[in-house]
Amino acid sequence: MIKITLPDGSVKEFQSSITPLDVAKSISEGLARNTISALVNGKQVEVTTPITEDSTVQILTWNDDFGKKAFWHSSAHLLAQAILEYYPNAKLTIGPAIESGFYYDVDFGDQVFSEKDFEKIEKKILENAKKNSTFRLYPVSKKEALETFKGNEFKEELIANLEDGSITFVTHDNFTDLCRGGHIPSTGIVKAVKILNAAGAYWRGNEKNKQLVRVYGITFPKQKELTEYLERIEEAKKRDHRKLGKELQLFTFSERVGAGLPLWLPKGAKLRQKLIDFLGAAQQKAGYEIVATPHIGHKDLYVTSGHYEKYGADSFQPIKTPNEGEEFLLKPMNCPHHCEIYRSAPWSYKDLPKRFAEFGTVYRYEQSGELHGLTRVRGFTQDDAHIFCTPDQLIGEFENVIDLVLYTFKSLGFSDFTAQVSLRDKDNHSKYIGSDENWEKAESAIKKAALEKGLPTVVEYGEAAFYGPKLDFMVKDALGRSWQLGTIQVDYNLPERFDLHYIGSDNEKHRPVMIHRAPFGSLERFVAILLEHTGGELPLWLSPEPFILLPISEKHIEYAKKVLKLMENSDICGRLDERNEKTGKKIRDAEMNKIPYMFIVGDKEAESNTLSIRKRGGEDLGSFSLEDALSFMKKETSKP
Repeated sequence: MIKITLPDGSVKEFQSSITPLDVAKSISEGLARNTISALVNGKQVEVTTPITEDSTVQILTWNDDFGKKAFWHSSAHLLAQAILEYYPNAKLTIGPAIESGFYYDVDFGDQVFSEKDFEKIEKKILENAKKNSTFRLYPVSKKEALETFKGNEFKEELIANLEDGSITFVTHDNFTDLCRGGHIPSTGIVKAVKILNAAGAYWRGNEKNKQLVRVYGITFPKQKELTEYLERIEEAKKRDHRKLGKELQLFTFSERVGAGLPLWLPKGAKLRQKLIDFLGAAQQKAGYEIVATPHIGHKDLYVTSGHYEKYGADSFQPIKTPNEGEEFLLKPMNCPHHCEIYRSAPWSYKDLPKRFAEFGTVYRYEQSGELHGLTRVRGFTQDDAHIFCTPDQLIGEFENVIDLVLYTFKSLGFSDFTAQVSLRDKDNHSKYIGSDENWEKAESAIKKAALEKGLPTVVEYGEAAFYGPKLDFMVKDALGRSWQLGTIQVDYNLPERFDLHYIGSDNEKHRPVMIHRAPFGSLERFVAILLEHTGGELPLWLSPEPFILLPISEKHIEYAKKVLKLMENSDICGRLDERNEKTGKKIRDAEMNKIPYMFIVGDKEAESNTLSIRKRGGEDLGSFSLEDALSFMKKETSKP
């Protein structure tokens, strides 16, 4: 008999060589009918995989993330099968599941694959899916694998890097592919498909390799779910921050300035500054001290910190001085600079914690193909801070930062989030610096703080920073998409590398612990996510233009200027539309620019010192005295 432990902690006993499907049937026939994959001891397997020893088992349906992964991974095989039926000379490479759907990278040779081919591929996928073919995973020798894919240099390269005895194929219908496993039981449960895009992609992500065609697709077990998904995609297009940024005149890019280097326009700069002021005020209340550091640093600084070793390939190349032969780097991170600020003075345990904060701009060389609006840039400003504290202060300081992050999210309308405990890769510690002892202390502190604050958490291995584990906040936006915002990191390693000290109560030198934190992450990425979350309809206190004055005719402009001055004197900045246009057009333009309030002034308003206020969306709020209008706008634009 073997013991099977289920996710709720219950244990069931079975005869040896049962399968996950047998486990599902023992729970309920309904669950068995909906089972499409399983996790056995954390590894994703087919539902027919024999279990021969005591194991933990999680049954997966379409409603589970790993269930969708198996569904979309299997669908990638259906895509590859369909492509080969129309393009028999095409060479297949890899086809994984991704967050939403899947892709397959294909070398089409001299043949052209474009959007006009999408429909026939979709029809062929559904035609093959209806055959209800079983996915069969089986081992093959290295020799057999190489023989099967002879002439496909991409598959040959993959196979050459695998150990003999570890290679498996999967077959469904008349199609066979190299694969590690993790499939749905059969093709019949794939009921709806959409080919989403075809784009260029270099083999193994290396621009020196051959360019392939990456065909993106998505499938669902019901047509209704595909329809809903496509509706969300259309809504996402409307909310694309690049589109909104252009329409609302917030930011732009220039090839002359350089790809991935955003230029903030006046309205965008106002929005950016409002975010800085908001977090700056919260930081001041929390005891942070503002510092400022240069945009470059000596190469030795980043060698000491470990950033040169770990990030060197993603950094801009060193700047060499003309005469002395020194090398400087554009700053990839702010933390080494803050370590040097701490190191500039002696500290006692009575002085700690020291909390240094900076909106510091950093630079990293991203591949041109990876740049994407404000979410992936080469120059960005982090809302960075570093706390240097005693070990006894660590948990309290960490929890205070959690409070600051939660306050930020609440103020900006992000209520759906999960805290991800990002730890080291279990099997590969070479990516990280520092001793196992320091890592274990840091990981323990994060887990304890998250538990004490009652945060909903998940654990992800391999997602830690190279110098320490993290608590990353994964936030869902209005469309249900998940984004990583806000991060808090515990670091025992940089204080060692920079030889940082404080004098303890025993009058001896001690090493401080360092907390890295950034509630926004970066201003650029945060603004992009905020725009897409709100559809450009920002909270009023963040709006670059909370109101616009719309004089009905030229003779009302002087009165409108008086109103504008009144508002500006109370730090409520808006704009006057002096164009010789009809009021209806001015209102439509203000709506398009998502301006929250329109102040309409004509003869009646000018004679009675009043305003007619219209809210974005068409609601007429009526007539206000100037005093009441000012009081109303002060209340509306006040920070949370």
